[in-house]
Amino acid sequence: MKIVGIAACTSGIAHTYIAKKSLVKAGEDLGHIVHIETQGTIGTEDELTAKDIAEADVVIIAADIKIGGKERFKGKPVVEVPTNTVIKSPKALINKIEEMYGGKKDG
Repeated sequence: MKIVGIAACTSGIAHTYIAKKSLVKAGEDLGHIVHIETQGTIGTEDELTAKDIAEADVVIIAADIKIGGKERFKGKPVVEVPTNTVIKSPKALINKIEEMYGGKKDG
């Protein structure tokens, strides 16, 4: 699967980056391609491109705050969870997404 998403926490610092790292590592360990944008106090980093989104099978929004740019994901399956979920159980979340959306693996 190609997974894209956004990570954002209330302070926009620690949990944002821990959530991103957890999702990327778990996704890659399970054989997926993962690209996560971060939104926080220093702005947006690793911004998703239109191509990233178009090629994605699913979108994960790991956020504890309102995020910007959600309209970009129209027509895509979107899974929204708090950052704690992806920090504590990223593989369980991705396994659940595989069950829900067919579990195609790339690379």
